[in-house]
Amino acid sequence: MSHPLYAFPPVCEQTLRALARYPSRTAFSWPGGSITYQGATDLIGRMQNVFMRLGFAPGTRVALLTANRADTWCAGVAAQLARLAITWLHPLGSLDDQLFQIEDSDAEMLIIDAATFRDRGGDLAAKAAGVKTVFTLGPADYGVDLLQAIEQAGRATARCLAGPDDIATLNYTGGTTGKSKGALRYHREYGGFAAAILADFEIPETPRYLTVAPISHVAGTKVLPALMRGGTVHMLKGFDPEAVLKTIERDKINFTLFVPTMIYVLLDHPLLDKTDLSSLELLLYGASAMSPSRLVEGIERIGPVFSQLYGQTECYPVSVLRKADHDPKTPELFLSCGFPIAVCDVKILDDNDEEVRAGEPGEICVRAPHVMAEYWKRPDTTAETLKNGWLHTGDIARADERGYMYILDRKKDMIVSGGFNIFPREVEDVLSQHADVAMVAVVGVPDDKWGEAVTAVIVARDGARPDVDELINLVKAKKGSAHAPKQIRIVKELPMTGVGKVDKKVLKAGFWAGRERMVG
Repeated sequence: MSHPLYAFPPVCEQTLRALARYPSRTAFSWPGGSITYQGATDLIGRMQNVFMRLGFAPGTRVALLTANRADTWCAGVAAQLARLAITWLHPLGSLDDQLFQIEDSDAEMLIIDAATFRDRGGDLAAKAAGVKTVFTLGPADYGVDLLQAIEQAGRATARCLAGPDDIATLNYTGGTTGKSKGALRYHREYGGFAAAILADFEIPETPRYLTVAPISHVAGTKVLPALMRGGTVHMLKGFDPEAVLKTIERDKINFTLFVPTMIYVLLDHPLLDKTDLSSLELLLYGASAMSPSRLVEGIERIGPVFSQLYGQTECYPVSVLRKADHDPKTPELFLSCGFPIAVCDVKILDDNDEEVRAGEPGEICVRAPHVMAEYWKRPDTTAETLKNGWLHTGDIARADERGYMYILDRKKDMIVSGGFNIFPREVEDVLSQHADVAMVAVVGVPDDKWGEAVTAVIVARDGARPDVDELINLVKAKKGSAHAPKQIRIVKELPMTGVGKVDKKVLKAGFWAGRERMVG
Protein backbone atom coordinates (compact mmCIF):
# COMPACT_ATOMS: atom_id res chain seq x y z
CA MET A 1 0.00 0.00 0.00
CA SER A 2 1.25 3.49 -0.77
CA HIS A 3 0.89 6.42 1.63
CA PRO A 4 -1.49 9.03 0.17
CA LEU A 5 0.61 11.79 1.75
CA TYR A 6 3.39 11.09 -0.79
CA ALA A 7 1.33 10.15 -3.86
CA PHE A 8 0.94 12.02 -7.13
CA PRO A 9 -2.68 13.06 -7.73
CA PRO A 10 -4.40 10.50 -9.98
CA VAL A 11 -3.96 11.36 -13.66
CA CYS A 12 -7.73 11.76 -14.07
CA GLU A 13 -7.68 14.39 -11.31
CA GLN A 14 -4.71 16.13 -12.95
CA THR A 15 -6.82 16.19 -16.13
CA LEU A 16 -9.78 17.90 -14.40
CA ARG A 17 -7.38 20.45 -12.93
CA ALA A 18 -5.83 21.20 -16.35
CA LEU A 19 -9.28 21.56 -17.95
CA ALA A 20 -10.48 23.88 -15.16
CA ARG A 21 -7.56 26.24 -15.70
CA TYR A 22 -8.41 27.40 -19.24
CA PRO A 23 -12.23 26.97 -19.55
CA SER A 24 -12.73 29.04 -22.72
CA ARG A 25 -9.80 27.66 -24.72
CA THR A 26 -10.19 24.94 -27.37
CA ALA A 27 -9.14 21.62 -25.88
CA PHE A 28 -9.70 19.37 -28.90
CA SER A 29 -10.13 20.08 -32.60
CA TRP A 30 -10.81 17.67 -35.46
CA PRO A 31 -12.03 17.91 -39.06
CA GLY A 32 -15.54 19.34 -38.70
CA GLY A 33 -15.60 20.14 -34.98
CA SER A 34 -14.01 21.20 -31.72
CA ILE A 35 -14.69 21.28 -27.98
CA THR A 36 -13.56 23.75 -25.31
CA TYR A 37 -11.89 22.91 -22.01
CA GLN A 38 -15.21 23.60 -20.25
CA GLY A 39 -17.06 21.46 -22.80
CA ALA A 40 -14.67 18.56 -22.19
CA THR A 41 -15.14 18.90 -18.40
CA ASP A 42 -18.93 18.78 -18.81
CA LEU A 43 -18.73 15.78 -21.14
CA ILE A 44 -16.51 13.88 -18.68
CA GLY A 45 -18.92 14.64 -15.81
CA ARG A 46 -21.92 13.33 -17.76
CA MET A 47 -20.06 10.17 -18.77
CA GLN A 48 -18.88 9.52 -15.21
CA ASN A 49 -22.49 9.84 -14.04
CA VAL A 50 -23.64 7.18 -16.53
CA PHE A 51 -20.80 4.80 -15.61
CA MET A 52 -21.40 5.15 -11.86
CA ARG A 53 -25.07 4.23 -12.17
CA LEU A 54 -24.00 0.79 -13.44
CA GLY A 55 -22.55 -0.12 -10.05
CA PHE A 56 -19.34 -1.78 -11.26
CA ALA A 57 -16.80 -2.64 -8.56
CA PRO A 58 -13.66 -0.47 -8.27
CA GLY A 59 -10.91 -1.71 -10.61
CA THR A 60 -13.34 -3.18 -13.18
CA ARG A 61 -11.62 -3.09 -16.57
CA VAL A 62 -13.11 -1.01 -19.38
CA ALA A 63 -11.83 -1.83 -22.89
CA LEU A 64 -11.93 0.94 -25.53
CA LEU A 65 -11.65 0.55 -29.30
CA THR A 66 -11.47 3.91 -31.00
CA ALA A 67 -9.89 6.08 -33.63
CA ASN A 68 -8.47 9.43 -32.48
CA ARG A 69 -11.49 11.31 -31.14
CA ALA A 70 -12.05 13.60 -28.17
CA ASP A 71 -15.19 11.98 -26.76
CA THR A 72 -13.64 8.53 -26.40
CA TRP A 73 -10.59 10.08 -24.71
CA CYS A 74 -13.01 11.81 -22.32
CA ALA A 75 -14.76 8.46 -21.72
CA GLY A 76 -11.44 6.99 -20.58
CA VAL A 77 -10.95 9.85 -18.10
CA ALA A 78 -14.54 9.48 -16.85
CA ALA A 79 -14.02 5.74 -16.28
CA GLN A 80 -10.90 6.38 -14.19
CA LEU A 81 -12.63 9.09 -12.14
CA ALA A 82 -15.28 6.45 -11.31
CA ARG A 83 -12.53 4.07 -10.05
CA LEU A 84 -12.65 1.91 -13.17
CA ALA A 85 -9.47 0.83 -15.01
CA ILE A 86 -8.98 1.36 -18.72
CA THR A 87 -7.38 -0.89 -21.32
CA TRP A 88 -6.99 0.53 -24.84
CA LEU A 89 -7.44 -1.99 -27.66
CA HIS A 90 -5.07 -1.44 -30.54
CA PRO A 91 -7.07 0.07 -33.43
CA LEU A 92 -4.97 -1.82 -36.00
CA GLY A 93 -5.06 -5.12 -34.11
CA SER A 94 -6.69 -8.27 -35.46
CA LEU A 95 -10.03 -9.54 -34.14
CA ASP A 96 -8.19 -12.38 -32.35
CA ASP A 97 -5.70 -9.97 -30.75
CA GLN A 98 -8.47 -7.70 -29.51
CA LEU A 99 -10.55 -10.61 -28.20
CA PHE A 100 -7.49 -11.96 -26.39
CA GLN A 101 -6.93 -8.60 -24.70
CA ILE A 102 -10.59 -8.20 -23.65
CA GLU A 103 -10.70 -11.71 -22.21
CA ASP A 104 -7.21 -11.67 -20.68
CA SER A 105 -7.95 -8.35 -18.93
CA ASP A 106 -11.36 -9.65 -17.68
CA ALA A 107 -12.95 -6.49 -19.13
CA GLU A 108 -16.64 -6.14 -18.20
CA MET A 109 -17.34 -2.95 -20.15
CA LEU A 110 -16.63 -2.28 -23.81
CA ILE A 111 -16.66 1.18 -25.42
CA ILE A 112 -16.68 1.27 -29.23
CA ASP A 113 -16.17 4.17 -31.63
CA ALA A 114 -19.11 3.25 -33.87
CA ALA A 115 -18.13 5.66 -36.66
CA THR A 116 -14.88 3.81 -37.35
CA PHE A 117 -15.28 0.36 -35.77
CA ARG A 118 -19.01 -0.43 -35.91
CA ASP A 119 -18.58 -3.87 -37.55
CA ARG A 120 -15.52 -4.90 -35.53
CA GLY A 121 -17.22 -3.68 -32.37
CA GLY A 122 -20.22 -5.87 -33.18
CA ASP A 123 -17.95 -8.91 -33.56
CA LEU A 124 -16.24 -8.14 -30.25
CA ALA A 125 -19.55 -7.57 -28.45
CA ALA A 126 -20.88 -10.89 -29.74
CA LYS A 127 -17.79 -12.99 -29.05
CA ALA A 128 -16.07 -11.50 -25.97
CA ALA A 129 -16.71 -13.59 -22.89
CA GLY A 130 -17.29 -11.69 -19.65
CA VAL A 131 -18.40 -8.37 -21.14
CA LYS A 132 -21.58 -7.17 -19.39
CA THR A 133 -22.06 -3.68 -20.83
CA VAL A 134 -21.34 -2.36 -24.35
CA PHE A 135 -21.39 1.35 -25.14
CA THR A 136 -21.07 2.78 -28.62
CA LEU A 137 -20.25 6.36 -29.51
CA GLY A 138 -22.80 6.92 -32.22
CA PRO A 139 -25.63 4.62 -33.30
CA ALA A 140 -25.11 0.90 -33.88
CA ASP A 141 -27.35 -2.18 -33.91
CA TYR A 142 -25.82 -3.39 -30.63
CA GLY A 143 -25.00 -1.87 -27.26
CA VAL A 144 -26.12 1.49 -25.82
CA ASP A 145 -25.23 4.76 -27.55
CA LEU A 146 -23.22 6.57 -24.86
CA LEU A 147 -23.79 9.96 -26.47
CA GLN A 148 -27.56 9.42 -26.23
CA ALA A 149 -27.30 8.03 -22.69
CA ILE A 150 -25.50 11.13 -21.39
CA GLU A 151 -28.17 13.40 -22.89
CA GLN A 152 -30.88 11.46 -21.07
CA ALA A 153 -28.96 11.32 -17.78
CA GLY A 154 -28.43 15.08 -17.66
CA ARG A 155 -25.62 17.20 -16.26
CA ALA A 156 -23.31 16.05 -13.48
CA THR A 157 -20.12 17.42 -11.97
CA ALA A 158 -16.99 15.37 -12.58
CA ARG A 159 -15.40 14.19 -9.31
CA CYS A 160 -12.28 12.13 -8.74
CA LEU A 161 -13.15 9.12 -6.59
CA ALA A 162 -9.93 7.23 -7.42
CA GLY A 163 -7.05 6.89 -4.99
CA PRO A 164 -3.41 5.80 -5.36
CA ASP A 165 -4.21 2.13 -4.74
CA ASP A 166 -6.92 1.86 -7.41
CA ILE A 167 -6.00 0.27 -10.75
CA ALA A 168 -5.60 2.97 -13.41
CA THR A 169 -4.51 1.22 -16.63
CA LEU A 170 -3.82 -2.19 -18.09
CA ASN A 171 -1.75 -1.56 -21.22
CA TYR A 172 -0.82 -4.46 -23.49
CA THR A 173 2.65 -4.83 -24.98
CA GLY A 174 3.13 -4.82 -28.75
CA GLY A 175 3.92 -8.53 -28.86
CA THR A 176 6.70 -8.20 -31.47
CA THR A 177 8.68 -11.08 -29.93
CA GLY A 178 5.95 -13.14 -28.24
CA LYS A 179 2.44 -13.12 -26.77
CA SER A 180 1.17 -9.71 -25.71
CA LYS A 181 1.28 -9.08 -21.94
CA GLY A 182 -0.78 -6.69 -19.83
CA ALA A 183 1.31 -4.11 -17.93
CA LEU A 184 -0.74 -3.09 -14.89
CA ARG A 185 -0.46 0.28 -13.16
CA TYR A 186 -2.21 1.56 -10.09
CA HIS A 187 -2.71 5.32 -9.88
CA ARG A 188 0.44 5.47 -7.73
CA GLU A 189 2.55 4.31 -10.72
CA TYR A 190 0.54 6.21 -13.29
CA GLY A 191 0.42 9.62 -11.59
CA GLY A 192 3.86 10.94 -12.52
CA PHE A 193 4.06 10.26 -16.26
CA ALA A 194 2.83 13.69 -17.44
CA ALA A 195 5.19 15.54 -15.11
CA ALA A 196 8.08 13.38 -16.36
CA ILE A 197 7.23 14.25 -19.98
CA LEU A 198 6.90 17.97 -19.28
CA ALA A 199 10.23 18.01 -17.43
CA ASP A 200 12.36 16.47 -20.19
CA PHE A 201 10.56 16.74 -23.53
CA GLU A 202 10.80 20.09 -25.31
CA ILE A 203 7.04 20.56 -25.57
CA PRO A 204 6.16 24.08 -26.80
CA GLU A 205 4.86 26.63 -24.29
CA THR A 206 1.34 26.61 -25.76
CA PRO A 207 1.14 23.36 -27.71
CA ARG A 208 -0.84 22.91 -30.90
CA TYR A 209 -0.42 19.15 -30.84
CA LEU A 210 -1.35 17.00 -33.83
CA THR A 211 -2.22 13.36 -33.06
CA VAL A 212 -1.93 11.10 -36.09
CA ALA A 213 -0.59 7.93 -34.49
CA PRO A 214 -3.20 6.21 -32.27
CA ILE A 215 -3.98 7.92 -28.93
CA SER A 216 -4.37 4.39 -27.53
CA HIS A 217 -0.58 4.23 -27.49
CA VAL A 218 2.35 6.65 -27.21
CA ALA A 219 0.63 9.56 -29.01
CA GLY A 220 -1.98 9.52 -26.24
CA THR A 221 0.65 10.13 -23.56
CA LYS A 222 1.18 13.67 -24.91
CA VAL A 223 -2.51 14.70 -24.67
CA LEU A 224 -2.50 15.54 -20.95
CA PRO A 225 0.87 17.38 -21.08
CA ALA A 226 -0.51 19.48 -23.98
CA LEU A 227 -3.63 20.34 -21.94
CA MET A 228 -1.58 21.13 -18.82
CA ARG A 229 0.18 23.76 -20.91
CA GLY A 230 -3.15 25.20 -22.08
CA GLY A 231 -2.78 23.93 -25.63
CA THR A 232 -5.06 22.39 -28.23
CA VAL A 233 -5.00 18.75 -29.32
CA HIS A 234 -5.73 18.47 -33.05
CA MET A 235 -6.93 14.98 -33.97
CA LEU A 236 -6.70 13.12 -37.27
CA LYS A 237 -8.13 9.60 -37.47
CA GLY A 238 -5.27 8.10 -39.44
CA PHE A 239 -2.12 8.83 -41.38
CA ASP A 240 -3.05 10.54 -44.63
CA PRO A 241 0.15 12.42 -45.65
CA GLU A 242 -1.72 15.11 -47.58
CA ALA A 243 -4.13 15.75 -44.69
CA VAL A 244 -1.20 15.85 -42.24
CA LEU A 245 0.70 18.44 -44.29
CA LYS A 246 -2.40 20.59 -44.84
CA THR A 247 -3.31 20.47 -41.14
CA ILE A 248 0.19 21.51 -40.04
CA GLU A 249 0.11 24.49 -42.41
CA ARG A 250 -3.51 25.55 -41.75
CA ASP A 251 -3.60 25.15 -37.97
CA LYS A 252 0.03 26.25 -37.37
CA ILE A 253 0.77 22.94 -35.64
CA ASN A 254 3.89 23.30 -33.48
CA PHE A 255 4.17 19.77 -32.07
CA THR A 256 3.49 16.26 -33.36
CA LEU A 257 4.59 12.65 -33.01
CA PHE A 258 5.32 10.20 -35.82
CA VAL A 259 6.84 6.75 -36.21
CA PRO A 260 9.78 6.70 -38.67
CA THR A 261 7.78 5.09 -41.48
CA MET A 262 5.39 8.08 -41.45
CA ILE A 263 8.33 10.48 -41.74
CA TYR A 264 9.68 8.55 -44.73
CA VAL A 265 6.31 8.84 -46.49
CA LEU A 266 6.22 12.61 -45.85
CA LEU A 267 9.79 13.03 -47.14
CA ASP A 268 8.80 11.22 -50.35
CA HIS A 269 5.55 13.19 -50.79
CA PRO A 270 5.45 15.77 -53.61
CA LEU A 271 3.56 18.26 -51.41
CA LEU A 272 6.25 18.44 -48.73
CA ASP A 273 8.34 21.18 -50.34
CA LYS A 274 5.21 23.18 -51.24
CA THR A 275 3.89 23.20 -47.65
CA ASP A 276 4.72 25.79 -45.00
CA LEU A 277 5.91 23.79 -41.99
CA SER A 278 7.63 26.74 -40.29
CA SER A 279 5.25 26.56 -37.27
CA LEU A 280 6.71 23.16 -36.24
CA GLU A 281 8.85 23.38 -33.11
CA LEU A 282 8.97 19.72 -32.05
CA LEU A 283 8.64 16.53 -34.06
CA LEU A 284 8.91 13.53 -31.75
CA TYR A 285 9.66 10.15 -33.29
CA GLY A 286 10.04 6.72 -31.78
CA ALA A 287 8.87 3.07 -31.77
CA SER A 288 11.83 2.04 -33.96
CA ALA A 289 15.18 3.34 -35.12
CA MET A 290 15.28 5.92 -37.89
CA SER A 291 17.64 5.79 -40.87
CA PRO A 292 20.44 8.34 -40.23
CA SER A 293 20.50 9.44 -43.89
CA ARG A 294 16.75 10.08 -43.83
CA LEU A 295 17.09 11.91 -40.52
CA VAL A 296 19.62 14.30 -42.06
CA GLU A 297 17.23 14.76 -44.99
CA GLY A 298 14.38 15.49 -42.56
CA ILE A 299 16.41 18.09 -40.66
CA GLU A 300 17.41 19.79 -43.92
CA ARG A 301 13.89 19.84 -45.39
CA ILE A 302 11.61 20.13 -42.33
CA GLY A 303 13.94 21.84 -39.86
CA PRO A 304 15.92 21.22 -36.63
CA VAL A 305 12.79 20.04 -34.82
CA PHE A 306 13.46 16.31 -34.41
CA SER A 307 13.59 14.60 -31.01
CA GLN A 308 13.64 10.85 -30.36
CA LEU A 309 11.76 9.21 -27.50
CA TYR A 310 12.52 5.85 -25.95
CA GLY A 311 10.45 3.80 -23.57
CA GLN A 312 8.25 0.75 -23.51
CA THR A 313 4.84 -0.28 -22.27
CA GLU A 314 6.39 -1.33 -18.96
CA CYS A 315 7.99 2.10 -18.41
CA TYR A 316 7.42 5.19 -20.52
CA PRO A 317 9.33 7.45 -20.91
CA VAL A 318 12.89 6.26 -20.19
CA SER A 319 15.12 8.54 -22.27
CA VAL A 320 15.01 11.29 -24.87
CA LEU A 321 17.39 12.45 -27.61
CA ARG A 322 16.69 16.16 -27.71
CA LYS A 323 16.73 18.61 -30.61
CA ALA A 324 20.26 19.85 -29.91
CA ASP A 325 21.48 16.23 -30.09
CA HIS A 326 20.24 16.05 -33.70
CA ASP A 327 23.16 17.91 -35.21
CA PRO A 328 24.21 16.71 -38.69
CA LYS A 329 27.80 17.63 -37.66
CA THR A 330 27.70 14.87 -34.99
CA PRO A 331 25.65 12.15 -36.75
CA GLU A 332 26.98 9.42 -34.45
CA LEU A 333 24.42 10.61 -31.86
CA PHE A 334 21.61 9.81 -34.34
CA LEU A 335 22.13 6.15 -33.46
CA SER A 336 21.53 6.86 -29.76
CA CYS A 337 18.15 6.39 -28.06
CA GLY A 338 19.02 9.36 -25.89
CA PHE A 339 19.87 10.40 -22.37
CA PRO A 340 17.86 9.13 -19.36
CA ILE A 341 15.08 11.46 -18.23
CA ALA A 342 15.42 13.07 -14.81
CA VAL A 343 13.01 10.81 -12.90
CA CYS A 344 14.50 7.53 -14.20
CA ASP A 345 17.46 5.75 -12.64
CA VAL A 346 18.91 3.91 -15.64
CA LYS A 347 21.85 1.50 -15.61
CA ILE A 348 23.38 -0.90 -18.15
CA LEU A 349 23.63 -4.22 -16.26
CA ASP A 350 25.14 -7.63 -17.03
CA ASP A 351 23.43 -10.99 -16.49
CA ASN A 352 24.26 -10.79 -12.75
CA ASP A 353 22.70 -7.31 -12.52
CA GLU A 354 26.12 -5.72 -12.05
CA GLU A 355 26.80 -2.45 -13.86
CA VAL A 356 29.07 -2.81 -16.90
CA ARG A 357 31.82 -0.35 -17.82
CA ALA A 358 31.09 2.52 -20.24
CA GLY A 359 31.06 1.24 -23.81
CA GLU A 360 30.36 -2.39 -22.88
CA PRO A 361 27.06 -4.06 -23.83
CA GLY A 362 24.47 -4.92 -21.22
CA GLU A 363 20.74 -4.72 -20.59
CA ILE A 364 18.99 -1.39 -20.04
CA CYS A 365 17.51 -1.60 -16.54
CA VAL A 366 15.30 1.07 -15.01
CA ARG A 367 13.92 2.28 -11.68
CA ALA A 368 11.27 5.00 -11.81
CA PRO A 369 7.96 6.00 -10.18
CA HIS A 370 6.11 5.14 -13.42
CA VAL A 371 7.41 1.56 -13.88
CA MET A 372 4.49 -0.88 -14.08
CA ALA A 373 3.41 -2.72 -10.93
CA GLU A 374 3.23 -6.14 -12.58
CA TYR A 375 2.30 -8.16 -15.63
CA TRP A 376 -1.39 -9.03 -15.21
CA LYS A 377 -1.85 -12.73 -14.32
CA ARG A 378 1.81 -13.50 -15.06
CA PRO A 379 3.66 -13.75 -11.70
CA ASP A 380 6.63 -15.70 -13.12
CA THR A 381 7.25 -13.24 -15.95
CA THR A 382 6.77 -10.34 -13.51
CA ALA A 383 9.38 -11.78 -11.14
CA GLU A 384 11.83 -12.29 -14.03
CA THR A 385 11.29 -8.77 -15.43
CA LEU A 386 11.31 -6.91 -12.08
CA LYS A 387 14.07 -8.93 -10.39
CA ASN A 388 16.53 -7.34 -7.94
CA GLY A 389 14.58 -4.12 -7.84
CA TRP A 390 15.08 -3.25 -11.53
CA LEU A 391 12.81 -3.30 -14.56
CA HIS A 392 14.73 -5.40 -17.10
CA THR A 393 13.74 -3.91 -20.44
CA GLY A 394 15.08 -6.71 -22.65
CA ASP A 395 16.97 -4.08 -24.69
CA ILE A 396 20.73 -4.61 -24.99
CA ALA A 397 22.67 -1.36 -25.20
CA ARG A 398 25.94 0.35 -24.46
CA ALA A 399 26.34 3.77 -22.87
CA ASP A 400 29.07 6.28 -23.66
CA GLU A 401 31.03 8.25 -21.05
CA ARG A 402 28.32 10.95 -20.90
CA GLY A 403 25.48 8.48 -20.39
CA TYR A 404 23.96 8.50 -23.90
CA MET A 405 22.60 5.03 -24.64
CA TYR A 406 22.92 3.11 -27.92
CA ILE A 407 20.54 0.19 -28.31
CA LEU A 408 22.23 -2.82 -29.88
CA ASP A 409 19.09 -4.95 -29.95
CA ARG A 410 16.39 -6.84 -28.15
CA LYS A 411 17.93 -9.56 -26.00
CA LYS A 412 15.67 -12.12 -27.71
CA ASP A 413 16.73 -10.98 -31.20
CA MET A 414 20.45 -11.67 -30.73
CA ILE A 415 21.85 -13.90 -33.49
CA VAL A 416 24.41 -16.58 -32.64
CA SER A 417 26.35 -17.19 -35.86
CA GLY A 418 29.53 -19.25 -36.00
CA GLY A 419 29.94 -18.77 -32.24
CA PHE A 420 29.67 -14.96 -32.45
CA ASN A 421 26.92 -12.97 -30.72
CA ILE A 422 25.56 -10.51 -33.28
CA PHE A 423 22.97 -7.84 -32.57
CA PRO A 424 20.83 -7.21 -35.67
CA ARG A 425 20.55 -3.50 -34.84
CA GLU A 426 24.30 -3.04 -35.43
CA VAL A 427 23.97 -4.45 -38.95
CA GLU A 428 20.75 -2.50 -39.60
CA ASP A 429 22.47 0.75 -38.58
CA VAL A 430 25.19 0.21 -41.20
CA LEU A 431 22.82 -0.80 -44.01
CA SER A 432 20.32 2.00 -43.29
CA GLN A 433 23.03 4.58 -43.99
CA HIS A 434 23.27 3.44 -47.64
CA ALA A 435 21.50 5.81 -50.02
CA ASP A 436 19.64 2.95 -51.82
CA VAL A 437 18.09 1.55 -48.62
CA ALA A 438 14.70 2.85 -47.45
CA MET A 439 14.11 0.31 -44.67
CA VAL A 440 15.94 -2.74 -43.38
CA ALA A 441 15.39 -5.56 -40.91
CA VAL A 442 18.01 -8.14 -39.96
CA VAL A 443 17.15 -11.58 -38.55
CA GLY A 444 18.92 -14.86 -37.89
CA VAL A 445 17.77 -17.77 -40.05
CA PRO A 446 18.63 -21.46 -39.56
CA ASP A 447 21.87 -22.54 -41.19
CA ASP A 448 23.59 -25.92 -41.00
CA LYS A 449 27.06 -24.39 -41.12
CA TRP A 450 26.65 -21.23 -39.02
CA GLY A 451 23.81 -22.22 -36.69
CA GLU A 452 22.13 -18.98 -37.62
CA ALA A 453 22.93 -16.96 -40.72
CA VAL A 454 22.70 -13.18 -40.64
CA THR A 455 19.97 -12.27 -43.14
CA ALA A 456 19.00 -8.76 -44.20
CA VAL A 457 15.56 -7.98 -45.62
CA ILE A 458 15.59 -4.64 -47.43
CA VAL A 459 13.07 -2.23 -48.92
CA ALA A 460 14.80 -0.15 -51.62
CA ARG A 461 14.39 3.59 -51.98
CA ASP A 462 12.09 4.59 -54.86
CA GLY A 463 13.87 4.09 -58.16
CA ALA A 464 16.96 2.50 -56.57
CA ARG A 465 18.36 -0.96 -57.33
CA PRO A 466 20.64 -1.89 -54.44
CA ASP A 467 23.76 -3.89 -55.26
CA VAL A 468 23.72 -6.86 -52.86
CA ASP A 469 27.48 -7.44 -52.95
CA GLU A 470 28.12 -3.75 -52.29
CA LEU A 471 25.85 -3.86 -49.22
CA ILE A 472 27.51 -7.02 -47.87
CA ASN A 473 30.96 -5.46 -48.35
CA LEU A 474 29.80 -2.29 -46.60
CA VAL A 475 28.94 -4.30 -43.46
CA LYS A 476 32.24 -6.22 -43.73
CA ALA A 477 34.17 -2.96 -43.87
CA LYS A 478 32.32 -1.36 -40.93
CA LYS A 479 31.68 -4.33 -38.62
CA GLY A 480 33.75 -7.29 -39.84
CA SER A 481 32.91 -10.45 -41.75
CA ALA A 482 31.02 -12.17 -38.87
CA HIS A 483 28.37 -9.40 -39.04
CA ALA A 484 28.12 -9.41 -42.84
CA PRO A 485 24.78 -10.79 -44.10
CA LYS A 486 25.02 -14.27 -45.60
CA GLN A 487 22.03 -13.32 -47.74
CA ILE A 488 20.05 -10.20 -48.58
CA ARG A 489 16.45 -10.20 -49.75
CA ILE A 490 14.91 -7.20 -51.48
CA VAL A 491 11.17 -6.88 -50.76
CA LYS A 492 8.46 -4.33 -51.49
CA GLU A 493 7.49 -3.92 -47.82
CA LEU A 494 8.28 -5.23 -44.36
CA PRO A 495 5.60 -6.67 -42.05
CA MET A 496 4.72 -4.02 -39.45
CA THR A 497 2.95 -4.15 -36.11
CA GLY A 498 0.12 -1.74 -35.35
CA VAL A 499 2.51 0.59 -33.49
CA GLY A 500 4.81 0.99 -36.47
CA LYS A 501 7.57 -1.47 -35.54
CA VAL A 502 8.91 -4.12 -37.90
CA ASP A 503 7.23 -7.39 -36.88
CA LYS A 504 10.26 -9.65 -36.62
CA LYS A 505 8.08 -12.48 -35.32
CA VAL A 506 6.31 -12.59 -38.72
CA LEU A 507 9.58 -12.04 -40.61
CA LYS A 508 11.31 -14.91 -38.83
CA ALA A 509 8.36 -17.28 -39.14
CA GLY A 510 8.84 -17.53 -42.91
CA PHE A 511 12.48 -18.53 -42.51
CA TRP A 512 12.05 -20.85 -39.50
CA ALA A 513 8.95 -22.73 -40.70
CA GLY A 514 9.38 -26.48 -40.30
CA ARG A 515 12.55 -26.17 -38.20
CA GLU A 516 12.89 -27.24 -34.56
CA ARG A 517 13.73 -23.79 -33.23
CA MET A 518 11.35 -20.86 -33.51
CA VAL A 519 12.79 -17.56 -32.31
CA GLY A 520 10.63 -15.24 -30.21
